[in-house]
Amino acid sequence: MKQLYVFVVILLFTRTLVAQNLPTCNPYPKTITVTGTSEMEIVPNEIYVQVDLKEYKKKGEEKVELETIKQDFLRNCKSVGIPDSLITIASFEGANGDDWWRKKKTDPQLLSSISYQIKFSENSKMQLLAEKLNDEATVSFRVARVWHTQMTEFRKQLKVNAIKAAKEKCIYLTEAIGEKISHAITIIEKDQNNLVYPMQHRLNNSNSILSEDKVSGDGNGSGNVSFKKIKIEFSIDVVYALH
Repeated sequence: MKQLYVFVVILLFTRTLVAQNLPTCNPYPKTITVTGTSEMEIVPNEIYVQVDLKEYKKKGEEKVELETIKQDFLRNCKSVGIPDSLITIASFEGANGDDWWRKKKTDPQLLSSISYQIKFSENSKMQLLAEKLNDEATVSFRVARVWHTQMTEFRKQLKVNAIKAAKEKCIYLTEAIGEKISHAITIIEKDQNNLVYPMQHRLNNSNSILSEDKVSGDGNGSGNVSFKKIKIEFSIDVVYALH
């Protein structure tokens, strides 16, 4: 019985040793890795503008309170056709700071401020609002971010185009060395942050946005210009087997 046990142990050890020494079988001995890229430029149809307002005081006059500035601003928004549903408060200085409110009580001349974010779908209303803003109360009028309502569809199409570009590249590269591609082994999306925003404009004077747009338009002061395009791009790595 002991002899049988020793024989079995030796047999198992021998098989394990032989298996370890056998060369590993690579199902894909020859591969090629290529990167496909696709990009698109689109005009955004959602423009988010942040307007920063602040109390002010002219020499020899009483300070203009924030409540008055807010009411004037919201009235101007309504006059150019911007509904309340497209206006949100981005920040409010002093709203969450007890220290600030204590200072405000001891120093009535301390200036408070508020920031609104407005969603536009066209430049014309943005320009109309800029014309109506109180330059004394407006600290800045800037584009916070831009977007497009069909962004999901655009990205899907770009991914398809990128993988097609990868296959096309693979074909002409392998043909150059007398090889042929087989099937795809792995597909990897490279880019996650693939949205390139236009340069943000920060303006110290509300009327300057109109002057800037008019100059960059047709040159005759019409101001009929579209918003700067945003670029979306995707890159995909694909590993193909060769045969």
